[in-house]
Amino acid sequence: MKIGLYFGTFNPIHVGHLIIANHMIEYSDLDEIWMVVTPHNPFKKKSSLLENHHRFELVYRATESYPKIKPSDIEFKLPQPNYTVHTLAHISDKFTDKEFCLIMGEDNLKSFHKWKNYETILEHHHIYVYPRIAEGTIEHQFKNHSKINKVDAPIVQISSTMIRKGIENKKNVKPLLTKEVWQYIDEMNFYKK
Repeated sequence: MKIGLYFGTFNPIHVGHLIIANHMIEYSDLDEIWMVVTPHNPFKKKSSLLENHHRFELVYRATESYPKIKPSDIEFKLPQPNYTVHTLAHISDKFTDKEFCLIMGEDNLKSFHKWKNYETILEHHHIYVYPRIAEGTIEHQFKNHSKINKVDAPIVQISSTMIRKGIENKKNVKPLLTKEVWQYIDEMNFYKK
């Protein structure tokens, strides 16, 4: 079974994440997508980050009606900071019957050469890349790489930051979230000042 790992803080998960995950399931050879909720990305400020269990709950609610897209809290139990190379090694040891691939946006591929042990990741795992509008260029070594698969997915210009700011400024962001995710955010008064 081929599993695509889609990492993110999902703060909050929005329809853009689901469009990409669903597209990967429907138009690639992946059998399942695991939405891996990351405890804390070293590149992001922690202040606006909801607690891990709340973001996992949002992902759980968002993916409930998609049988091939599953929430994962695997990184919650791993030492901090989380490095993708360590998570991939851990998850591959734990689920020996599955092949794990990495899903990333084109913007991440542009900085992939800066990731910890990126060579090890490429040696053991395929990468599925979805298009993003972003500055910068893709390193020559990653162009036409046999383990890097570009998927012709829709470009989604929705960000969690935009949603958080919208809620804070009392804007209607409901169309950008699933009904279940919006209800939980609203019930819990998340992202309001």
